[in-house]
Amino acid sequence: MEDIKAIQDEIIGEFEILGDDKESTIYYIMELGDQLPDFPETERKEDNIIKGCQSKVWLITNLQDGKIQFLADSNTAITKGLISLLIRVLSGRKAKEIMNADLYFIERIGMGNIIGSQRSNGLAAMIKQMKMFALAYQSKIDA
Repeated sequence: MEDIKAIQDEIIGEFEILGDDKESTIYYIMELGDQLPDFPETERKEDNIIKGCQSKVWLITNLQDGKIQFLADSNTAITKGLISLLIRVLSGRKAKEIMNADLYFIERIGMGNIIGSQRSNGLAAMIKQMKMFALAYQSKIDA
């Protein structure tokens, strides 16, 4: 598996191809969300909703071979695309990798200009939640 930096650089490259075409960029983000695996209907519950997002975003995790796997869904296409980018970068990593990840791709692809401040806050909440899961797993490992 590629490291976090390599995946972020890959994402930056994909968005550079789109240039400054905001419409194409938003469409591409929505397309990425469509590629997420199906989210279990039974997990669409209040406990799994990320607080601080305008849209509903459900996020669940499990630990496989010492690596955290994330699965998510959202009720809006753009938000689903955003969480899919985070999953692409962070899923399948050890807890410490996630906790220490510098997610520079978000700024480099100009995400703030694309999604606006409301969704930027939601994106920050998604990142915070994913890092909190990593912290919780790490504390179990260290215990």
